[in-house]
Amino acid sequence: MAIHTVRASQVATLTSNVYTGGGQDDTAALQAVLDRAAAEGGIHLIMDGAALVRGLRVYSNTTIECLNRDCGFFLAPDANCSIITNYDWDYYDRHTRNVTLQGGTYNQDCLRQAHHVATQTDEQRRIFGETRYVFAVEFYGVEHLHIRDLTVRNFRTFAVEVGGFRNVTIENVWLDLPDRMHAQNQDGFHFWGPGQFLTVRNVGGTVGDDFMNIGPDENDCRSSISDVLVDGVFLDDADQAIRLLTRGTGSLDRVTLRNISGTYRSFGFYINCWFPGETYGDFKNIFIENVDLRQTAPNYDYRPAVLFSVGGNVECLTLRNICHHHPCDGRALLELGLPFYDLQYEFPPDNVPRMQNIEVDGLTIMEESDAAAEADYVQVLRPVERLALKNVTVMRAPSSAPAGHLLAIKEKGAVERLVLNNVETNGFATLIDGAERIRQTRQINVFSE
Repeated sequence: MAIHTVRASQVATLTSNVYTGGGQDDTAALQAVLDRAAAEGGIHLIMDGAALVRGLRVYSNTTIECLNRDCGFFLAPDANCSIITNYDWDYYDRHTRNVTLQGGTYNQDCLRQAHHVATQTDEQRRIFGETRYVFAVEFYGVEHLHIRDLTVRNFRTFAVEVGGFRNVTIENVWLDLPDRMHAQNQDGFHFWGPGQFLTVRNVGGTVGDDFMNIGPDENDCRSSISDVLVDGVFLDDADQAIRLLTRGTGSLDRVTLRNISGTYRSFGFYINCWFPGETYGDFKNIFIENVDLRQTAPNYDYRPAVLFSVGGNVECLTLRNICHHHPCDGRALLELGLPFYDLQYEFPPDNVPRMQNIEVDGLTIMEESDAAAEADYVQVLRPVERLALKNVTVMRAPSSAPAGHLLAIKEKGAVERLVLNNVETNGFATLIDGAERIRQTRQINVFSE
């Protein structure tokens, strides 16, 4: 199979600018090149400039290479579509294979695009129903997708959406959002199942909602995602960091998130079913390590800010090497058992999430002011079968009186087995509030003053 290489300047005007737009519409010329992949076996399009487009689609065996980040695409005003997507959308059959986006800037020009539109085709309606958000980059039913070394700029809603996938690699991608809008779903990376083998490395930037959402059955209530590695996330004042979401019969399993740093506003990590219903989702083995996120002022007030909120059925969750550094308010560090929609829609009292094994190994809390004096850092709001806090150091600012607690077992909470191992704290009213709701406790090398 021969892969044909075409330089964009040979077929298109390239009179646009990836930052300011303008120029002549090059959609038809570039689409004609990309369509050759179906008949000729593959295409390698080299973008040696910037093109104004109204949305492009690709077949299998397509590579789009931009020579640097000043090359790429600017979406025409009122195009109200993604900058690039694939033909043959299908969640459950991966018709598109071997697609690479390499380098460049993909600018959706969010201020001049609609937030959502009516679906136009049968394939759109199969996935979204009657309306859909306007995403910047999206692929459905894809295998061996590679997105590397590029910038997604001014995305109207989600920056990158991938659904129904196998073997996806995303690395060295920056999300640039100078035209941020409050509560407009300007999320970063979204992944919907069914999916397996997802690798995301060295990504960062600014978003107006979740930086990343791995939600296997968020859209169809039945798909699963497994075998996920996210390594290196750098947040630049994101609203929220990472959401893990299952809501129906699907599951999320064998997930590793590591090396996550930067600044966020309201919510760090959600491990939560999010939607009201009869199930709390299915989170199997989740491992998160090396987290140092600093808070800025919250921009949502419908619920208290929190670093980790866990509100689903969890088989095993491990948090390792977490730093809660000079908190700007009294937000909880870890909140266990509150499904998001329990804030508004109470689930039946006999239907509570099952949290089997929650382990925090390596936790540092450092305070330099009294802003978080009243904080209850680990809050148990529903029953937990096993909770372990290991290698914990709390260095609190001197205050007029001890206050708050490292661990608070709330009225509807309980812990079957609690392990405290190598814990050193200061400045709390008591180490544990609600100790009567713990059935068994084992303490090793615990020092609190």
